[in-house]
Amino acid sequence: MAGISPEISGKTGRYRMSMFHSKNRLDPIPTRMGSMEITKQGAIRYDLRDPYHLAMTLSWPRFFLTLLVLELTINIVFALLYVIAPGSLTNTRPYSFSDAFFFSIETLATVGYGAMAPATLYGHIVSAIEILCGMTFTALMTGLIFVRFSRPKAKILFADNPVIGRSNGRPTLMIRLGNGRMSLLADATARLSVLLPERTAEGQMFRRTLDLSLTQSRLPLFGLIWTLMHPIDEHSPLARLTVETLAESDLRLILIIEARDHVMGAHVFDLHTYDGDAILFGTRYQDALSIDDRGRTNADLTRLSLVEPDDPPGERMGEVMGASMA
Repeated sequence: MAGISPEISGKTGRYRMSMFHSKNRLDPIPTRMGSMEITKQGAIRYDLRDPYHLAMTLSWPRFFLTLLVLELTINIVFALLYVIAPGSLTNTRPYSFSDAFFFSIETLATVGYGAMAPATLYGHIVSAIEILCGMTFTALMTGLIFVRFSRPKAKILFADNPVIGRSNGRPTLMIRLGNGRMSLLADATARLSVLLPERTAEGQMFRRTLDLSLTQSRLPLFGLIWTLMHPIDEHSPLARLTVETLAESDLRLILIIEARDHVMGAHVFDLHTYDGDAILFGTRYQDALSIDDRGRTNADLTRLSLVEPDDPPGERMGEVMGASMA
């Protein structure tokens, strides 16, 4: 798109850029999608109309910094309310901001050491309002911290590079995954897509998302290592790619993994993307599984990304496919 239209009409009504009330929201905003970074214009990074989503998307340092700023802001506001009414608190110096500030902290936390207390009707009203605010603030922050800590994560390890090598005599795109948890993941499903730029007959450029079929897109139990395989045949969107055309195609691979963690009793999700230049031609993954002297299967996750030569690099995948089928 060449730019953002100031007004877009549609079935759902009219969308005006004046909703943003700020020129800064027209600046490009970087967003990460797996390992790929994109930018958006016209979006709001910190939308106060959706505080829950905002609190969940903040990093841990920013989240705790926001909590600290809110805590200080609330205490400063109530401390000023006490300061402007001298005599509203007992055992405090007149117009002493520090005394009022520390009394506000004790009141907001419902500690109440007893040395300072409301002395007038005004002081009782302000402290009652502050106690209600403190209880609400504590309940909200406790819930948000619990949700952030309890949010399930897949802890799936991805190989650094996808590879293209032979499997059962035909060229195959392979991506290796590892289960980074000690527990098993149940009913794991994988979906692999390719994002390809295309030019229409009218000369417009757009990106088309195409699904890549996998020989096994579901595992009942995902405990160690899982190698996803996409056979490159005449129906594959990757059939005509070579090392040379790959550098010009600007394709991206998008991998979505979903599973159920039976320990936590929750579904987990992970997303990973690969640039086209990360694909290694004529290679395959080195063995990462072994059997010990007690007959147990051992997975060495440190070897997850190790590769070795397979087919001559640079050979056209379509020709290799044809030769393998002949």
